[in-house]
This record gives sequence, C-alpha cells and structure tokens, in this order.
Amino acid sequence: MSDSDTTGNTAPAAAPDSAPTAVLAPLDDRLDDLVALYEDLHRHPELGFEETRTAAEAARRLTRSGYDVTTGIAGTGVAGVLRNGPGPVVLLRADMDALPVTEDSGLPYASTVPGRMHACGHDVHVTCLLGAADLLAAGRAHWSGTLIALFQPAEEIGSGARALIDAGLYDKDLVPTPDVVLAQHVAPFGAGLIAYCPGACMAAADSLQITFHGTGGHGSRPETTTDPILMAASFVQRVQSVVSREVAPKDRVVVTVGSFQAGESANVIPDRAVVRLSVRTFDETVRTAVLAAIDRIARAEAAASGAGRDPETEFLDSFPVTVNDADTLGAVNEEFTQLFGEQRLFAYEPATGSEDAGLLATAAGAPLYYWWLGGWDPEEFHTALAAGRLAQDIPSNHSPRFAPVPRPTLTMGVQALTAGALNQLGKGTGDATETG
Repeated sequence: MSDSDTTGNTAPAAAPDSAPTAVLAPLDDRLDDLVALYEDLHRHPELGFEETRTAAEAARRLTRSGYDVTTGIAGTGVAGVLRNGPGPVVLLRADMDALPVTEDSGLPYASTVPGRMHACGHDVHVTCLLGAADLLAAGRAHWSGTLIALFQPAEEIGSGARALIDAGLYDKDLVPTPDVVLAQHVAPFGAGLIAYCPGACMAAADSLQITFHGTGGHGSRPETTTDPILMAASFVQRVQSVVSREVAPKDRVVVTVGSFQAGESANVIPDRAVVRLSVRTFDETVRTAVLAAIDRIARAEAAASGAGRDPETEFLDSFPVTVNDADTLGAVNEEFTQLFGEQRLFAYEPATGSEDAGLLATAAGAPLYYWWLGGWDPEEFHTALAAGRLAQDIPSNHSPRFAPVPRPTLTMGVQALTAGALNQLGKGTGDATETG
C-alpha cells in the first residue's frame, strides 16, 4: 500500500470514447446532490429492518431514474429493475442499516438519532449505488441487458440477505435471477483506492449466546451458592485457548467474547450469567471443531463448578464465508485498471469481518465480486501509514469515530459500481437513442 497513490485524485484514466467514460461524464454535475444525500442519510441512521426512511428515498430516486421499483421486500428491502434489451442480468447491491453506536465523530452532519450511527458506512453504499443507478439509466445507450439495483436491510445482524431470499426475491420474480452480483464496502484506508481479494475474502461468522446456570444467594455466604459469574468468567478465559491450542496456525480463527451480563447488585450472587461470543472461521471443518470446543469448555466449566444443569447455547446469527469469483474479479479489475490506473488497486489478505452479500449470489447460482472502497482522508491515511500507526490513528468500521470523507469516496464509489456493471453488461449501440 505504501506505493499506492493516496492523493485522492480520481480522474478516470480511460480513453475518452470508452463506455465508462461516456456514462460517467455527468457525475461531476451530480456530486453536490450525492454529497447532500450522503449527509442526510448519515444524520438519520436506521437499524436493521427499520430502514423505512432510507428505503423510501432509494425508491423515490430509482423511480425518478426510470426503474421498475418493488418496495417492502422482507419489510424494508427495495429493488429497482431496468430492462434494456438482450444481455446479462447484473445485480448491484447496497446494504442500508446502521448500528446501535453513539456517534463521536464531530461531523457537522453527525447522527441526530440517540444511540444510532452509520458506523460501518452503509450510508456511503446507498449513496454510491443510487448515483451509479442514475448514471447507468441515463447512459443506457452504452449497454445492453438488465440492471438490478438492490437495497438490502439488516446486513449488520446477518439476516437481511436471507430475508430477501426467503421473501421470494428470485422465486417470486420480484427481480430477474442475476448472472452476476457486484458489491462494495467502504473501509478505513485512503480514499481513491480499491482493495480486492481473490477467493475466500471474508470469514464466516457465528454469534452465540451461552447461559450459565448457578444457584443464587447472599454475597456474604458464597458457600451456599453455585456462583455462575465465576463459572462464566473461567469459561471466558479458558475459551481463548481454542485458538491458541486447538487450531493450526495456518487456519485463521477468531473467538471474541463481546458481552458478559450477570447480576444487578454488589451483595447478591445471581443464579445465571449470560455470555455472548463471535466466532470467525474460513473453513467448515475448522468451524465445526471450534464450535464443538466452545461447547465442551462451557459444559466442563459448569461441571467443575458443580452446576446443577448444563449451560444453554443459542445461535443468534450466522454469516457464510464470502467468496469472490476469480474470473469476475479479473474482468472487473481490468476495467478498474483502465479507468483508475493500476496504482489505485491493491490486493489484501482475507478479512475476518463478515458479510451476507454472498447469499444473494449463491441463491442465484451466480458469481460474486465484492471489493473494498477506500474512504479515509488520503493525507491522514498516508501520515498514519508512514508512522506505522494505522491501528491507533485511523478509526475502523464500527468505531464511534468512523467518518469517511465524502470526496473523493463518493466519486470513486459511483465510478467503481458503474464501471463494474458496464464490464458485465452487454455492449450498447453507443448512439444517443435511449431504450426503455
């Protein structure tokens, strides 16, 4: 990354007569409107399956651009379909939901909703897809096929893509079955850059809740109790040995305890303790072994404490491994290279974050390409990179200080989605005649 250009200059490098250049030509005139949209979405974050305001704006803009729009899919999902002659069916996806995070960014357009924030950049995703959808509709003389702009709810809780599929997204012909699915995610590296990873690019994730049962009593007489706090605390420490002692170094695994809840008073030993974990894996065999080890350790700690009953484990949500198709990645990256220049693309290692966009591709039997879009101030990013302080100085996704810069992030995001779609769609007439 140190050799990459992080100046933020995103002027297309393609020949002036190329389809992407022609379709993207109006972007500069539309950027002010897109920035205003982004700031408005950032001010008004909505949690998963509650994205009514965001969905309404997406539907309004898609309708204005000439798409056939379906709303209310799985509650708040929105799909716009633009049929433009024979050719491939390309689905572009953006997730809409925010997080239960209190914003601390200092932005003049910070969240106005207490305890809610677009801390993962889904407001960037919605804005970029609406910008690309509008440009592709206006420039449909330059391509042939069918374009789907899909706005997905509830990615953060791992339920949105599955909910759309279960609601009949493809089976009920709400949208045509896509031949390819493309998506992007804003990330805390320099705006003006795109990162990609062939093959398995993001981990599978399982969220678990384990309830340990004890016998409560007075804090002054612990001998009359079976303390579930001690039981669960021992489990929290011991479960870290799964990664360090039961998983081979070549296998990428993360086990994180993110929540520990027990009791309400200093002098009362409660009768239960509840622990929530996040488990990240890239291989199904490894996943099965890790989950079995977690269950074994939970039961063992309960037995060691003399608990009268086994712990109860509940699966809260699950994400599959996100896998990029090599051929699609290669073809779209060629388009990106022509448009942006080779210096703006770089490969990255598989990330232990998780996504559900892959379900939309798997359900359609279609290839997926999912890339990362730089969103941080290029100068700040370059300074932190040179000092070896990226982790300390650049807030990551889900941080209350996560604050992508609108420019050039939105410019690059719209350009990338537009160019990626054009690469996968059929070639148009190139004349001024638009088809509906």
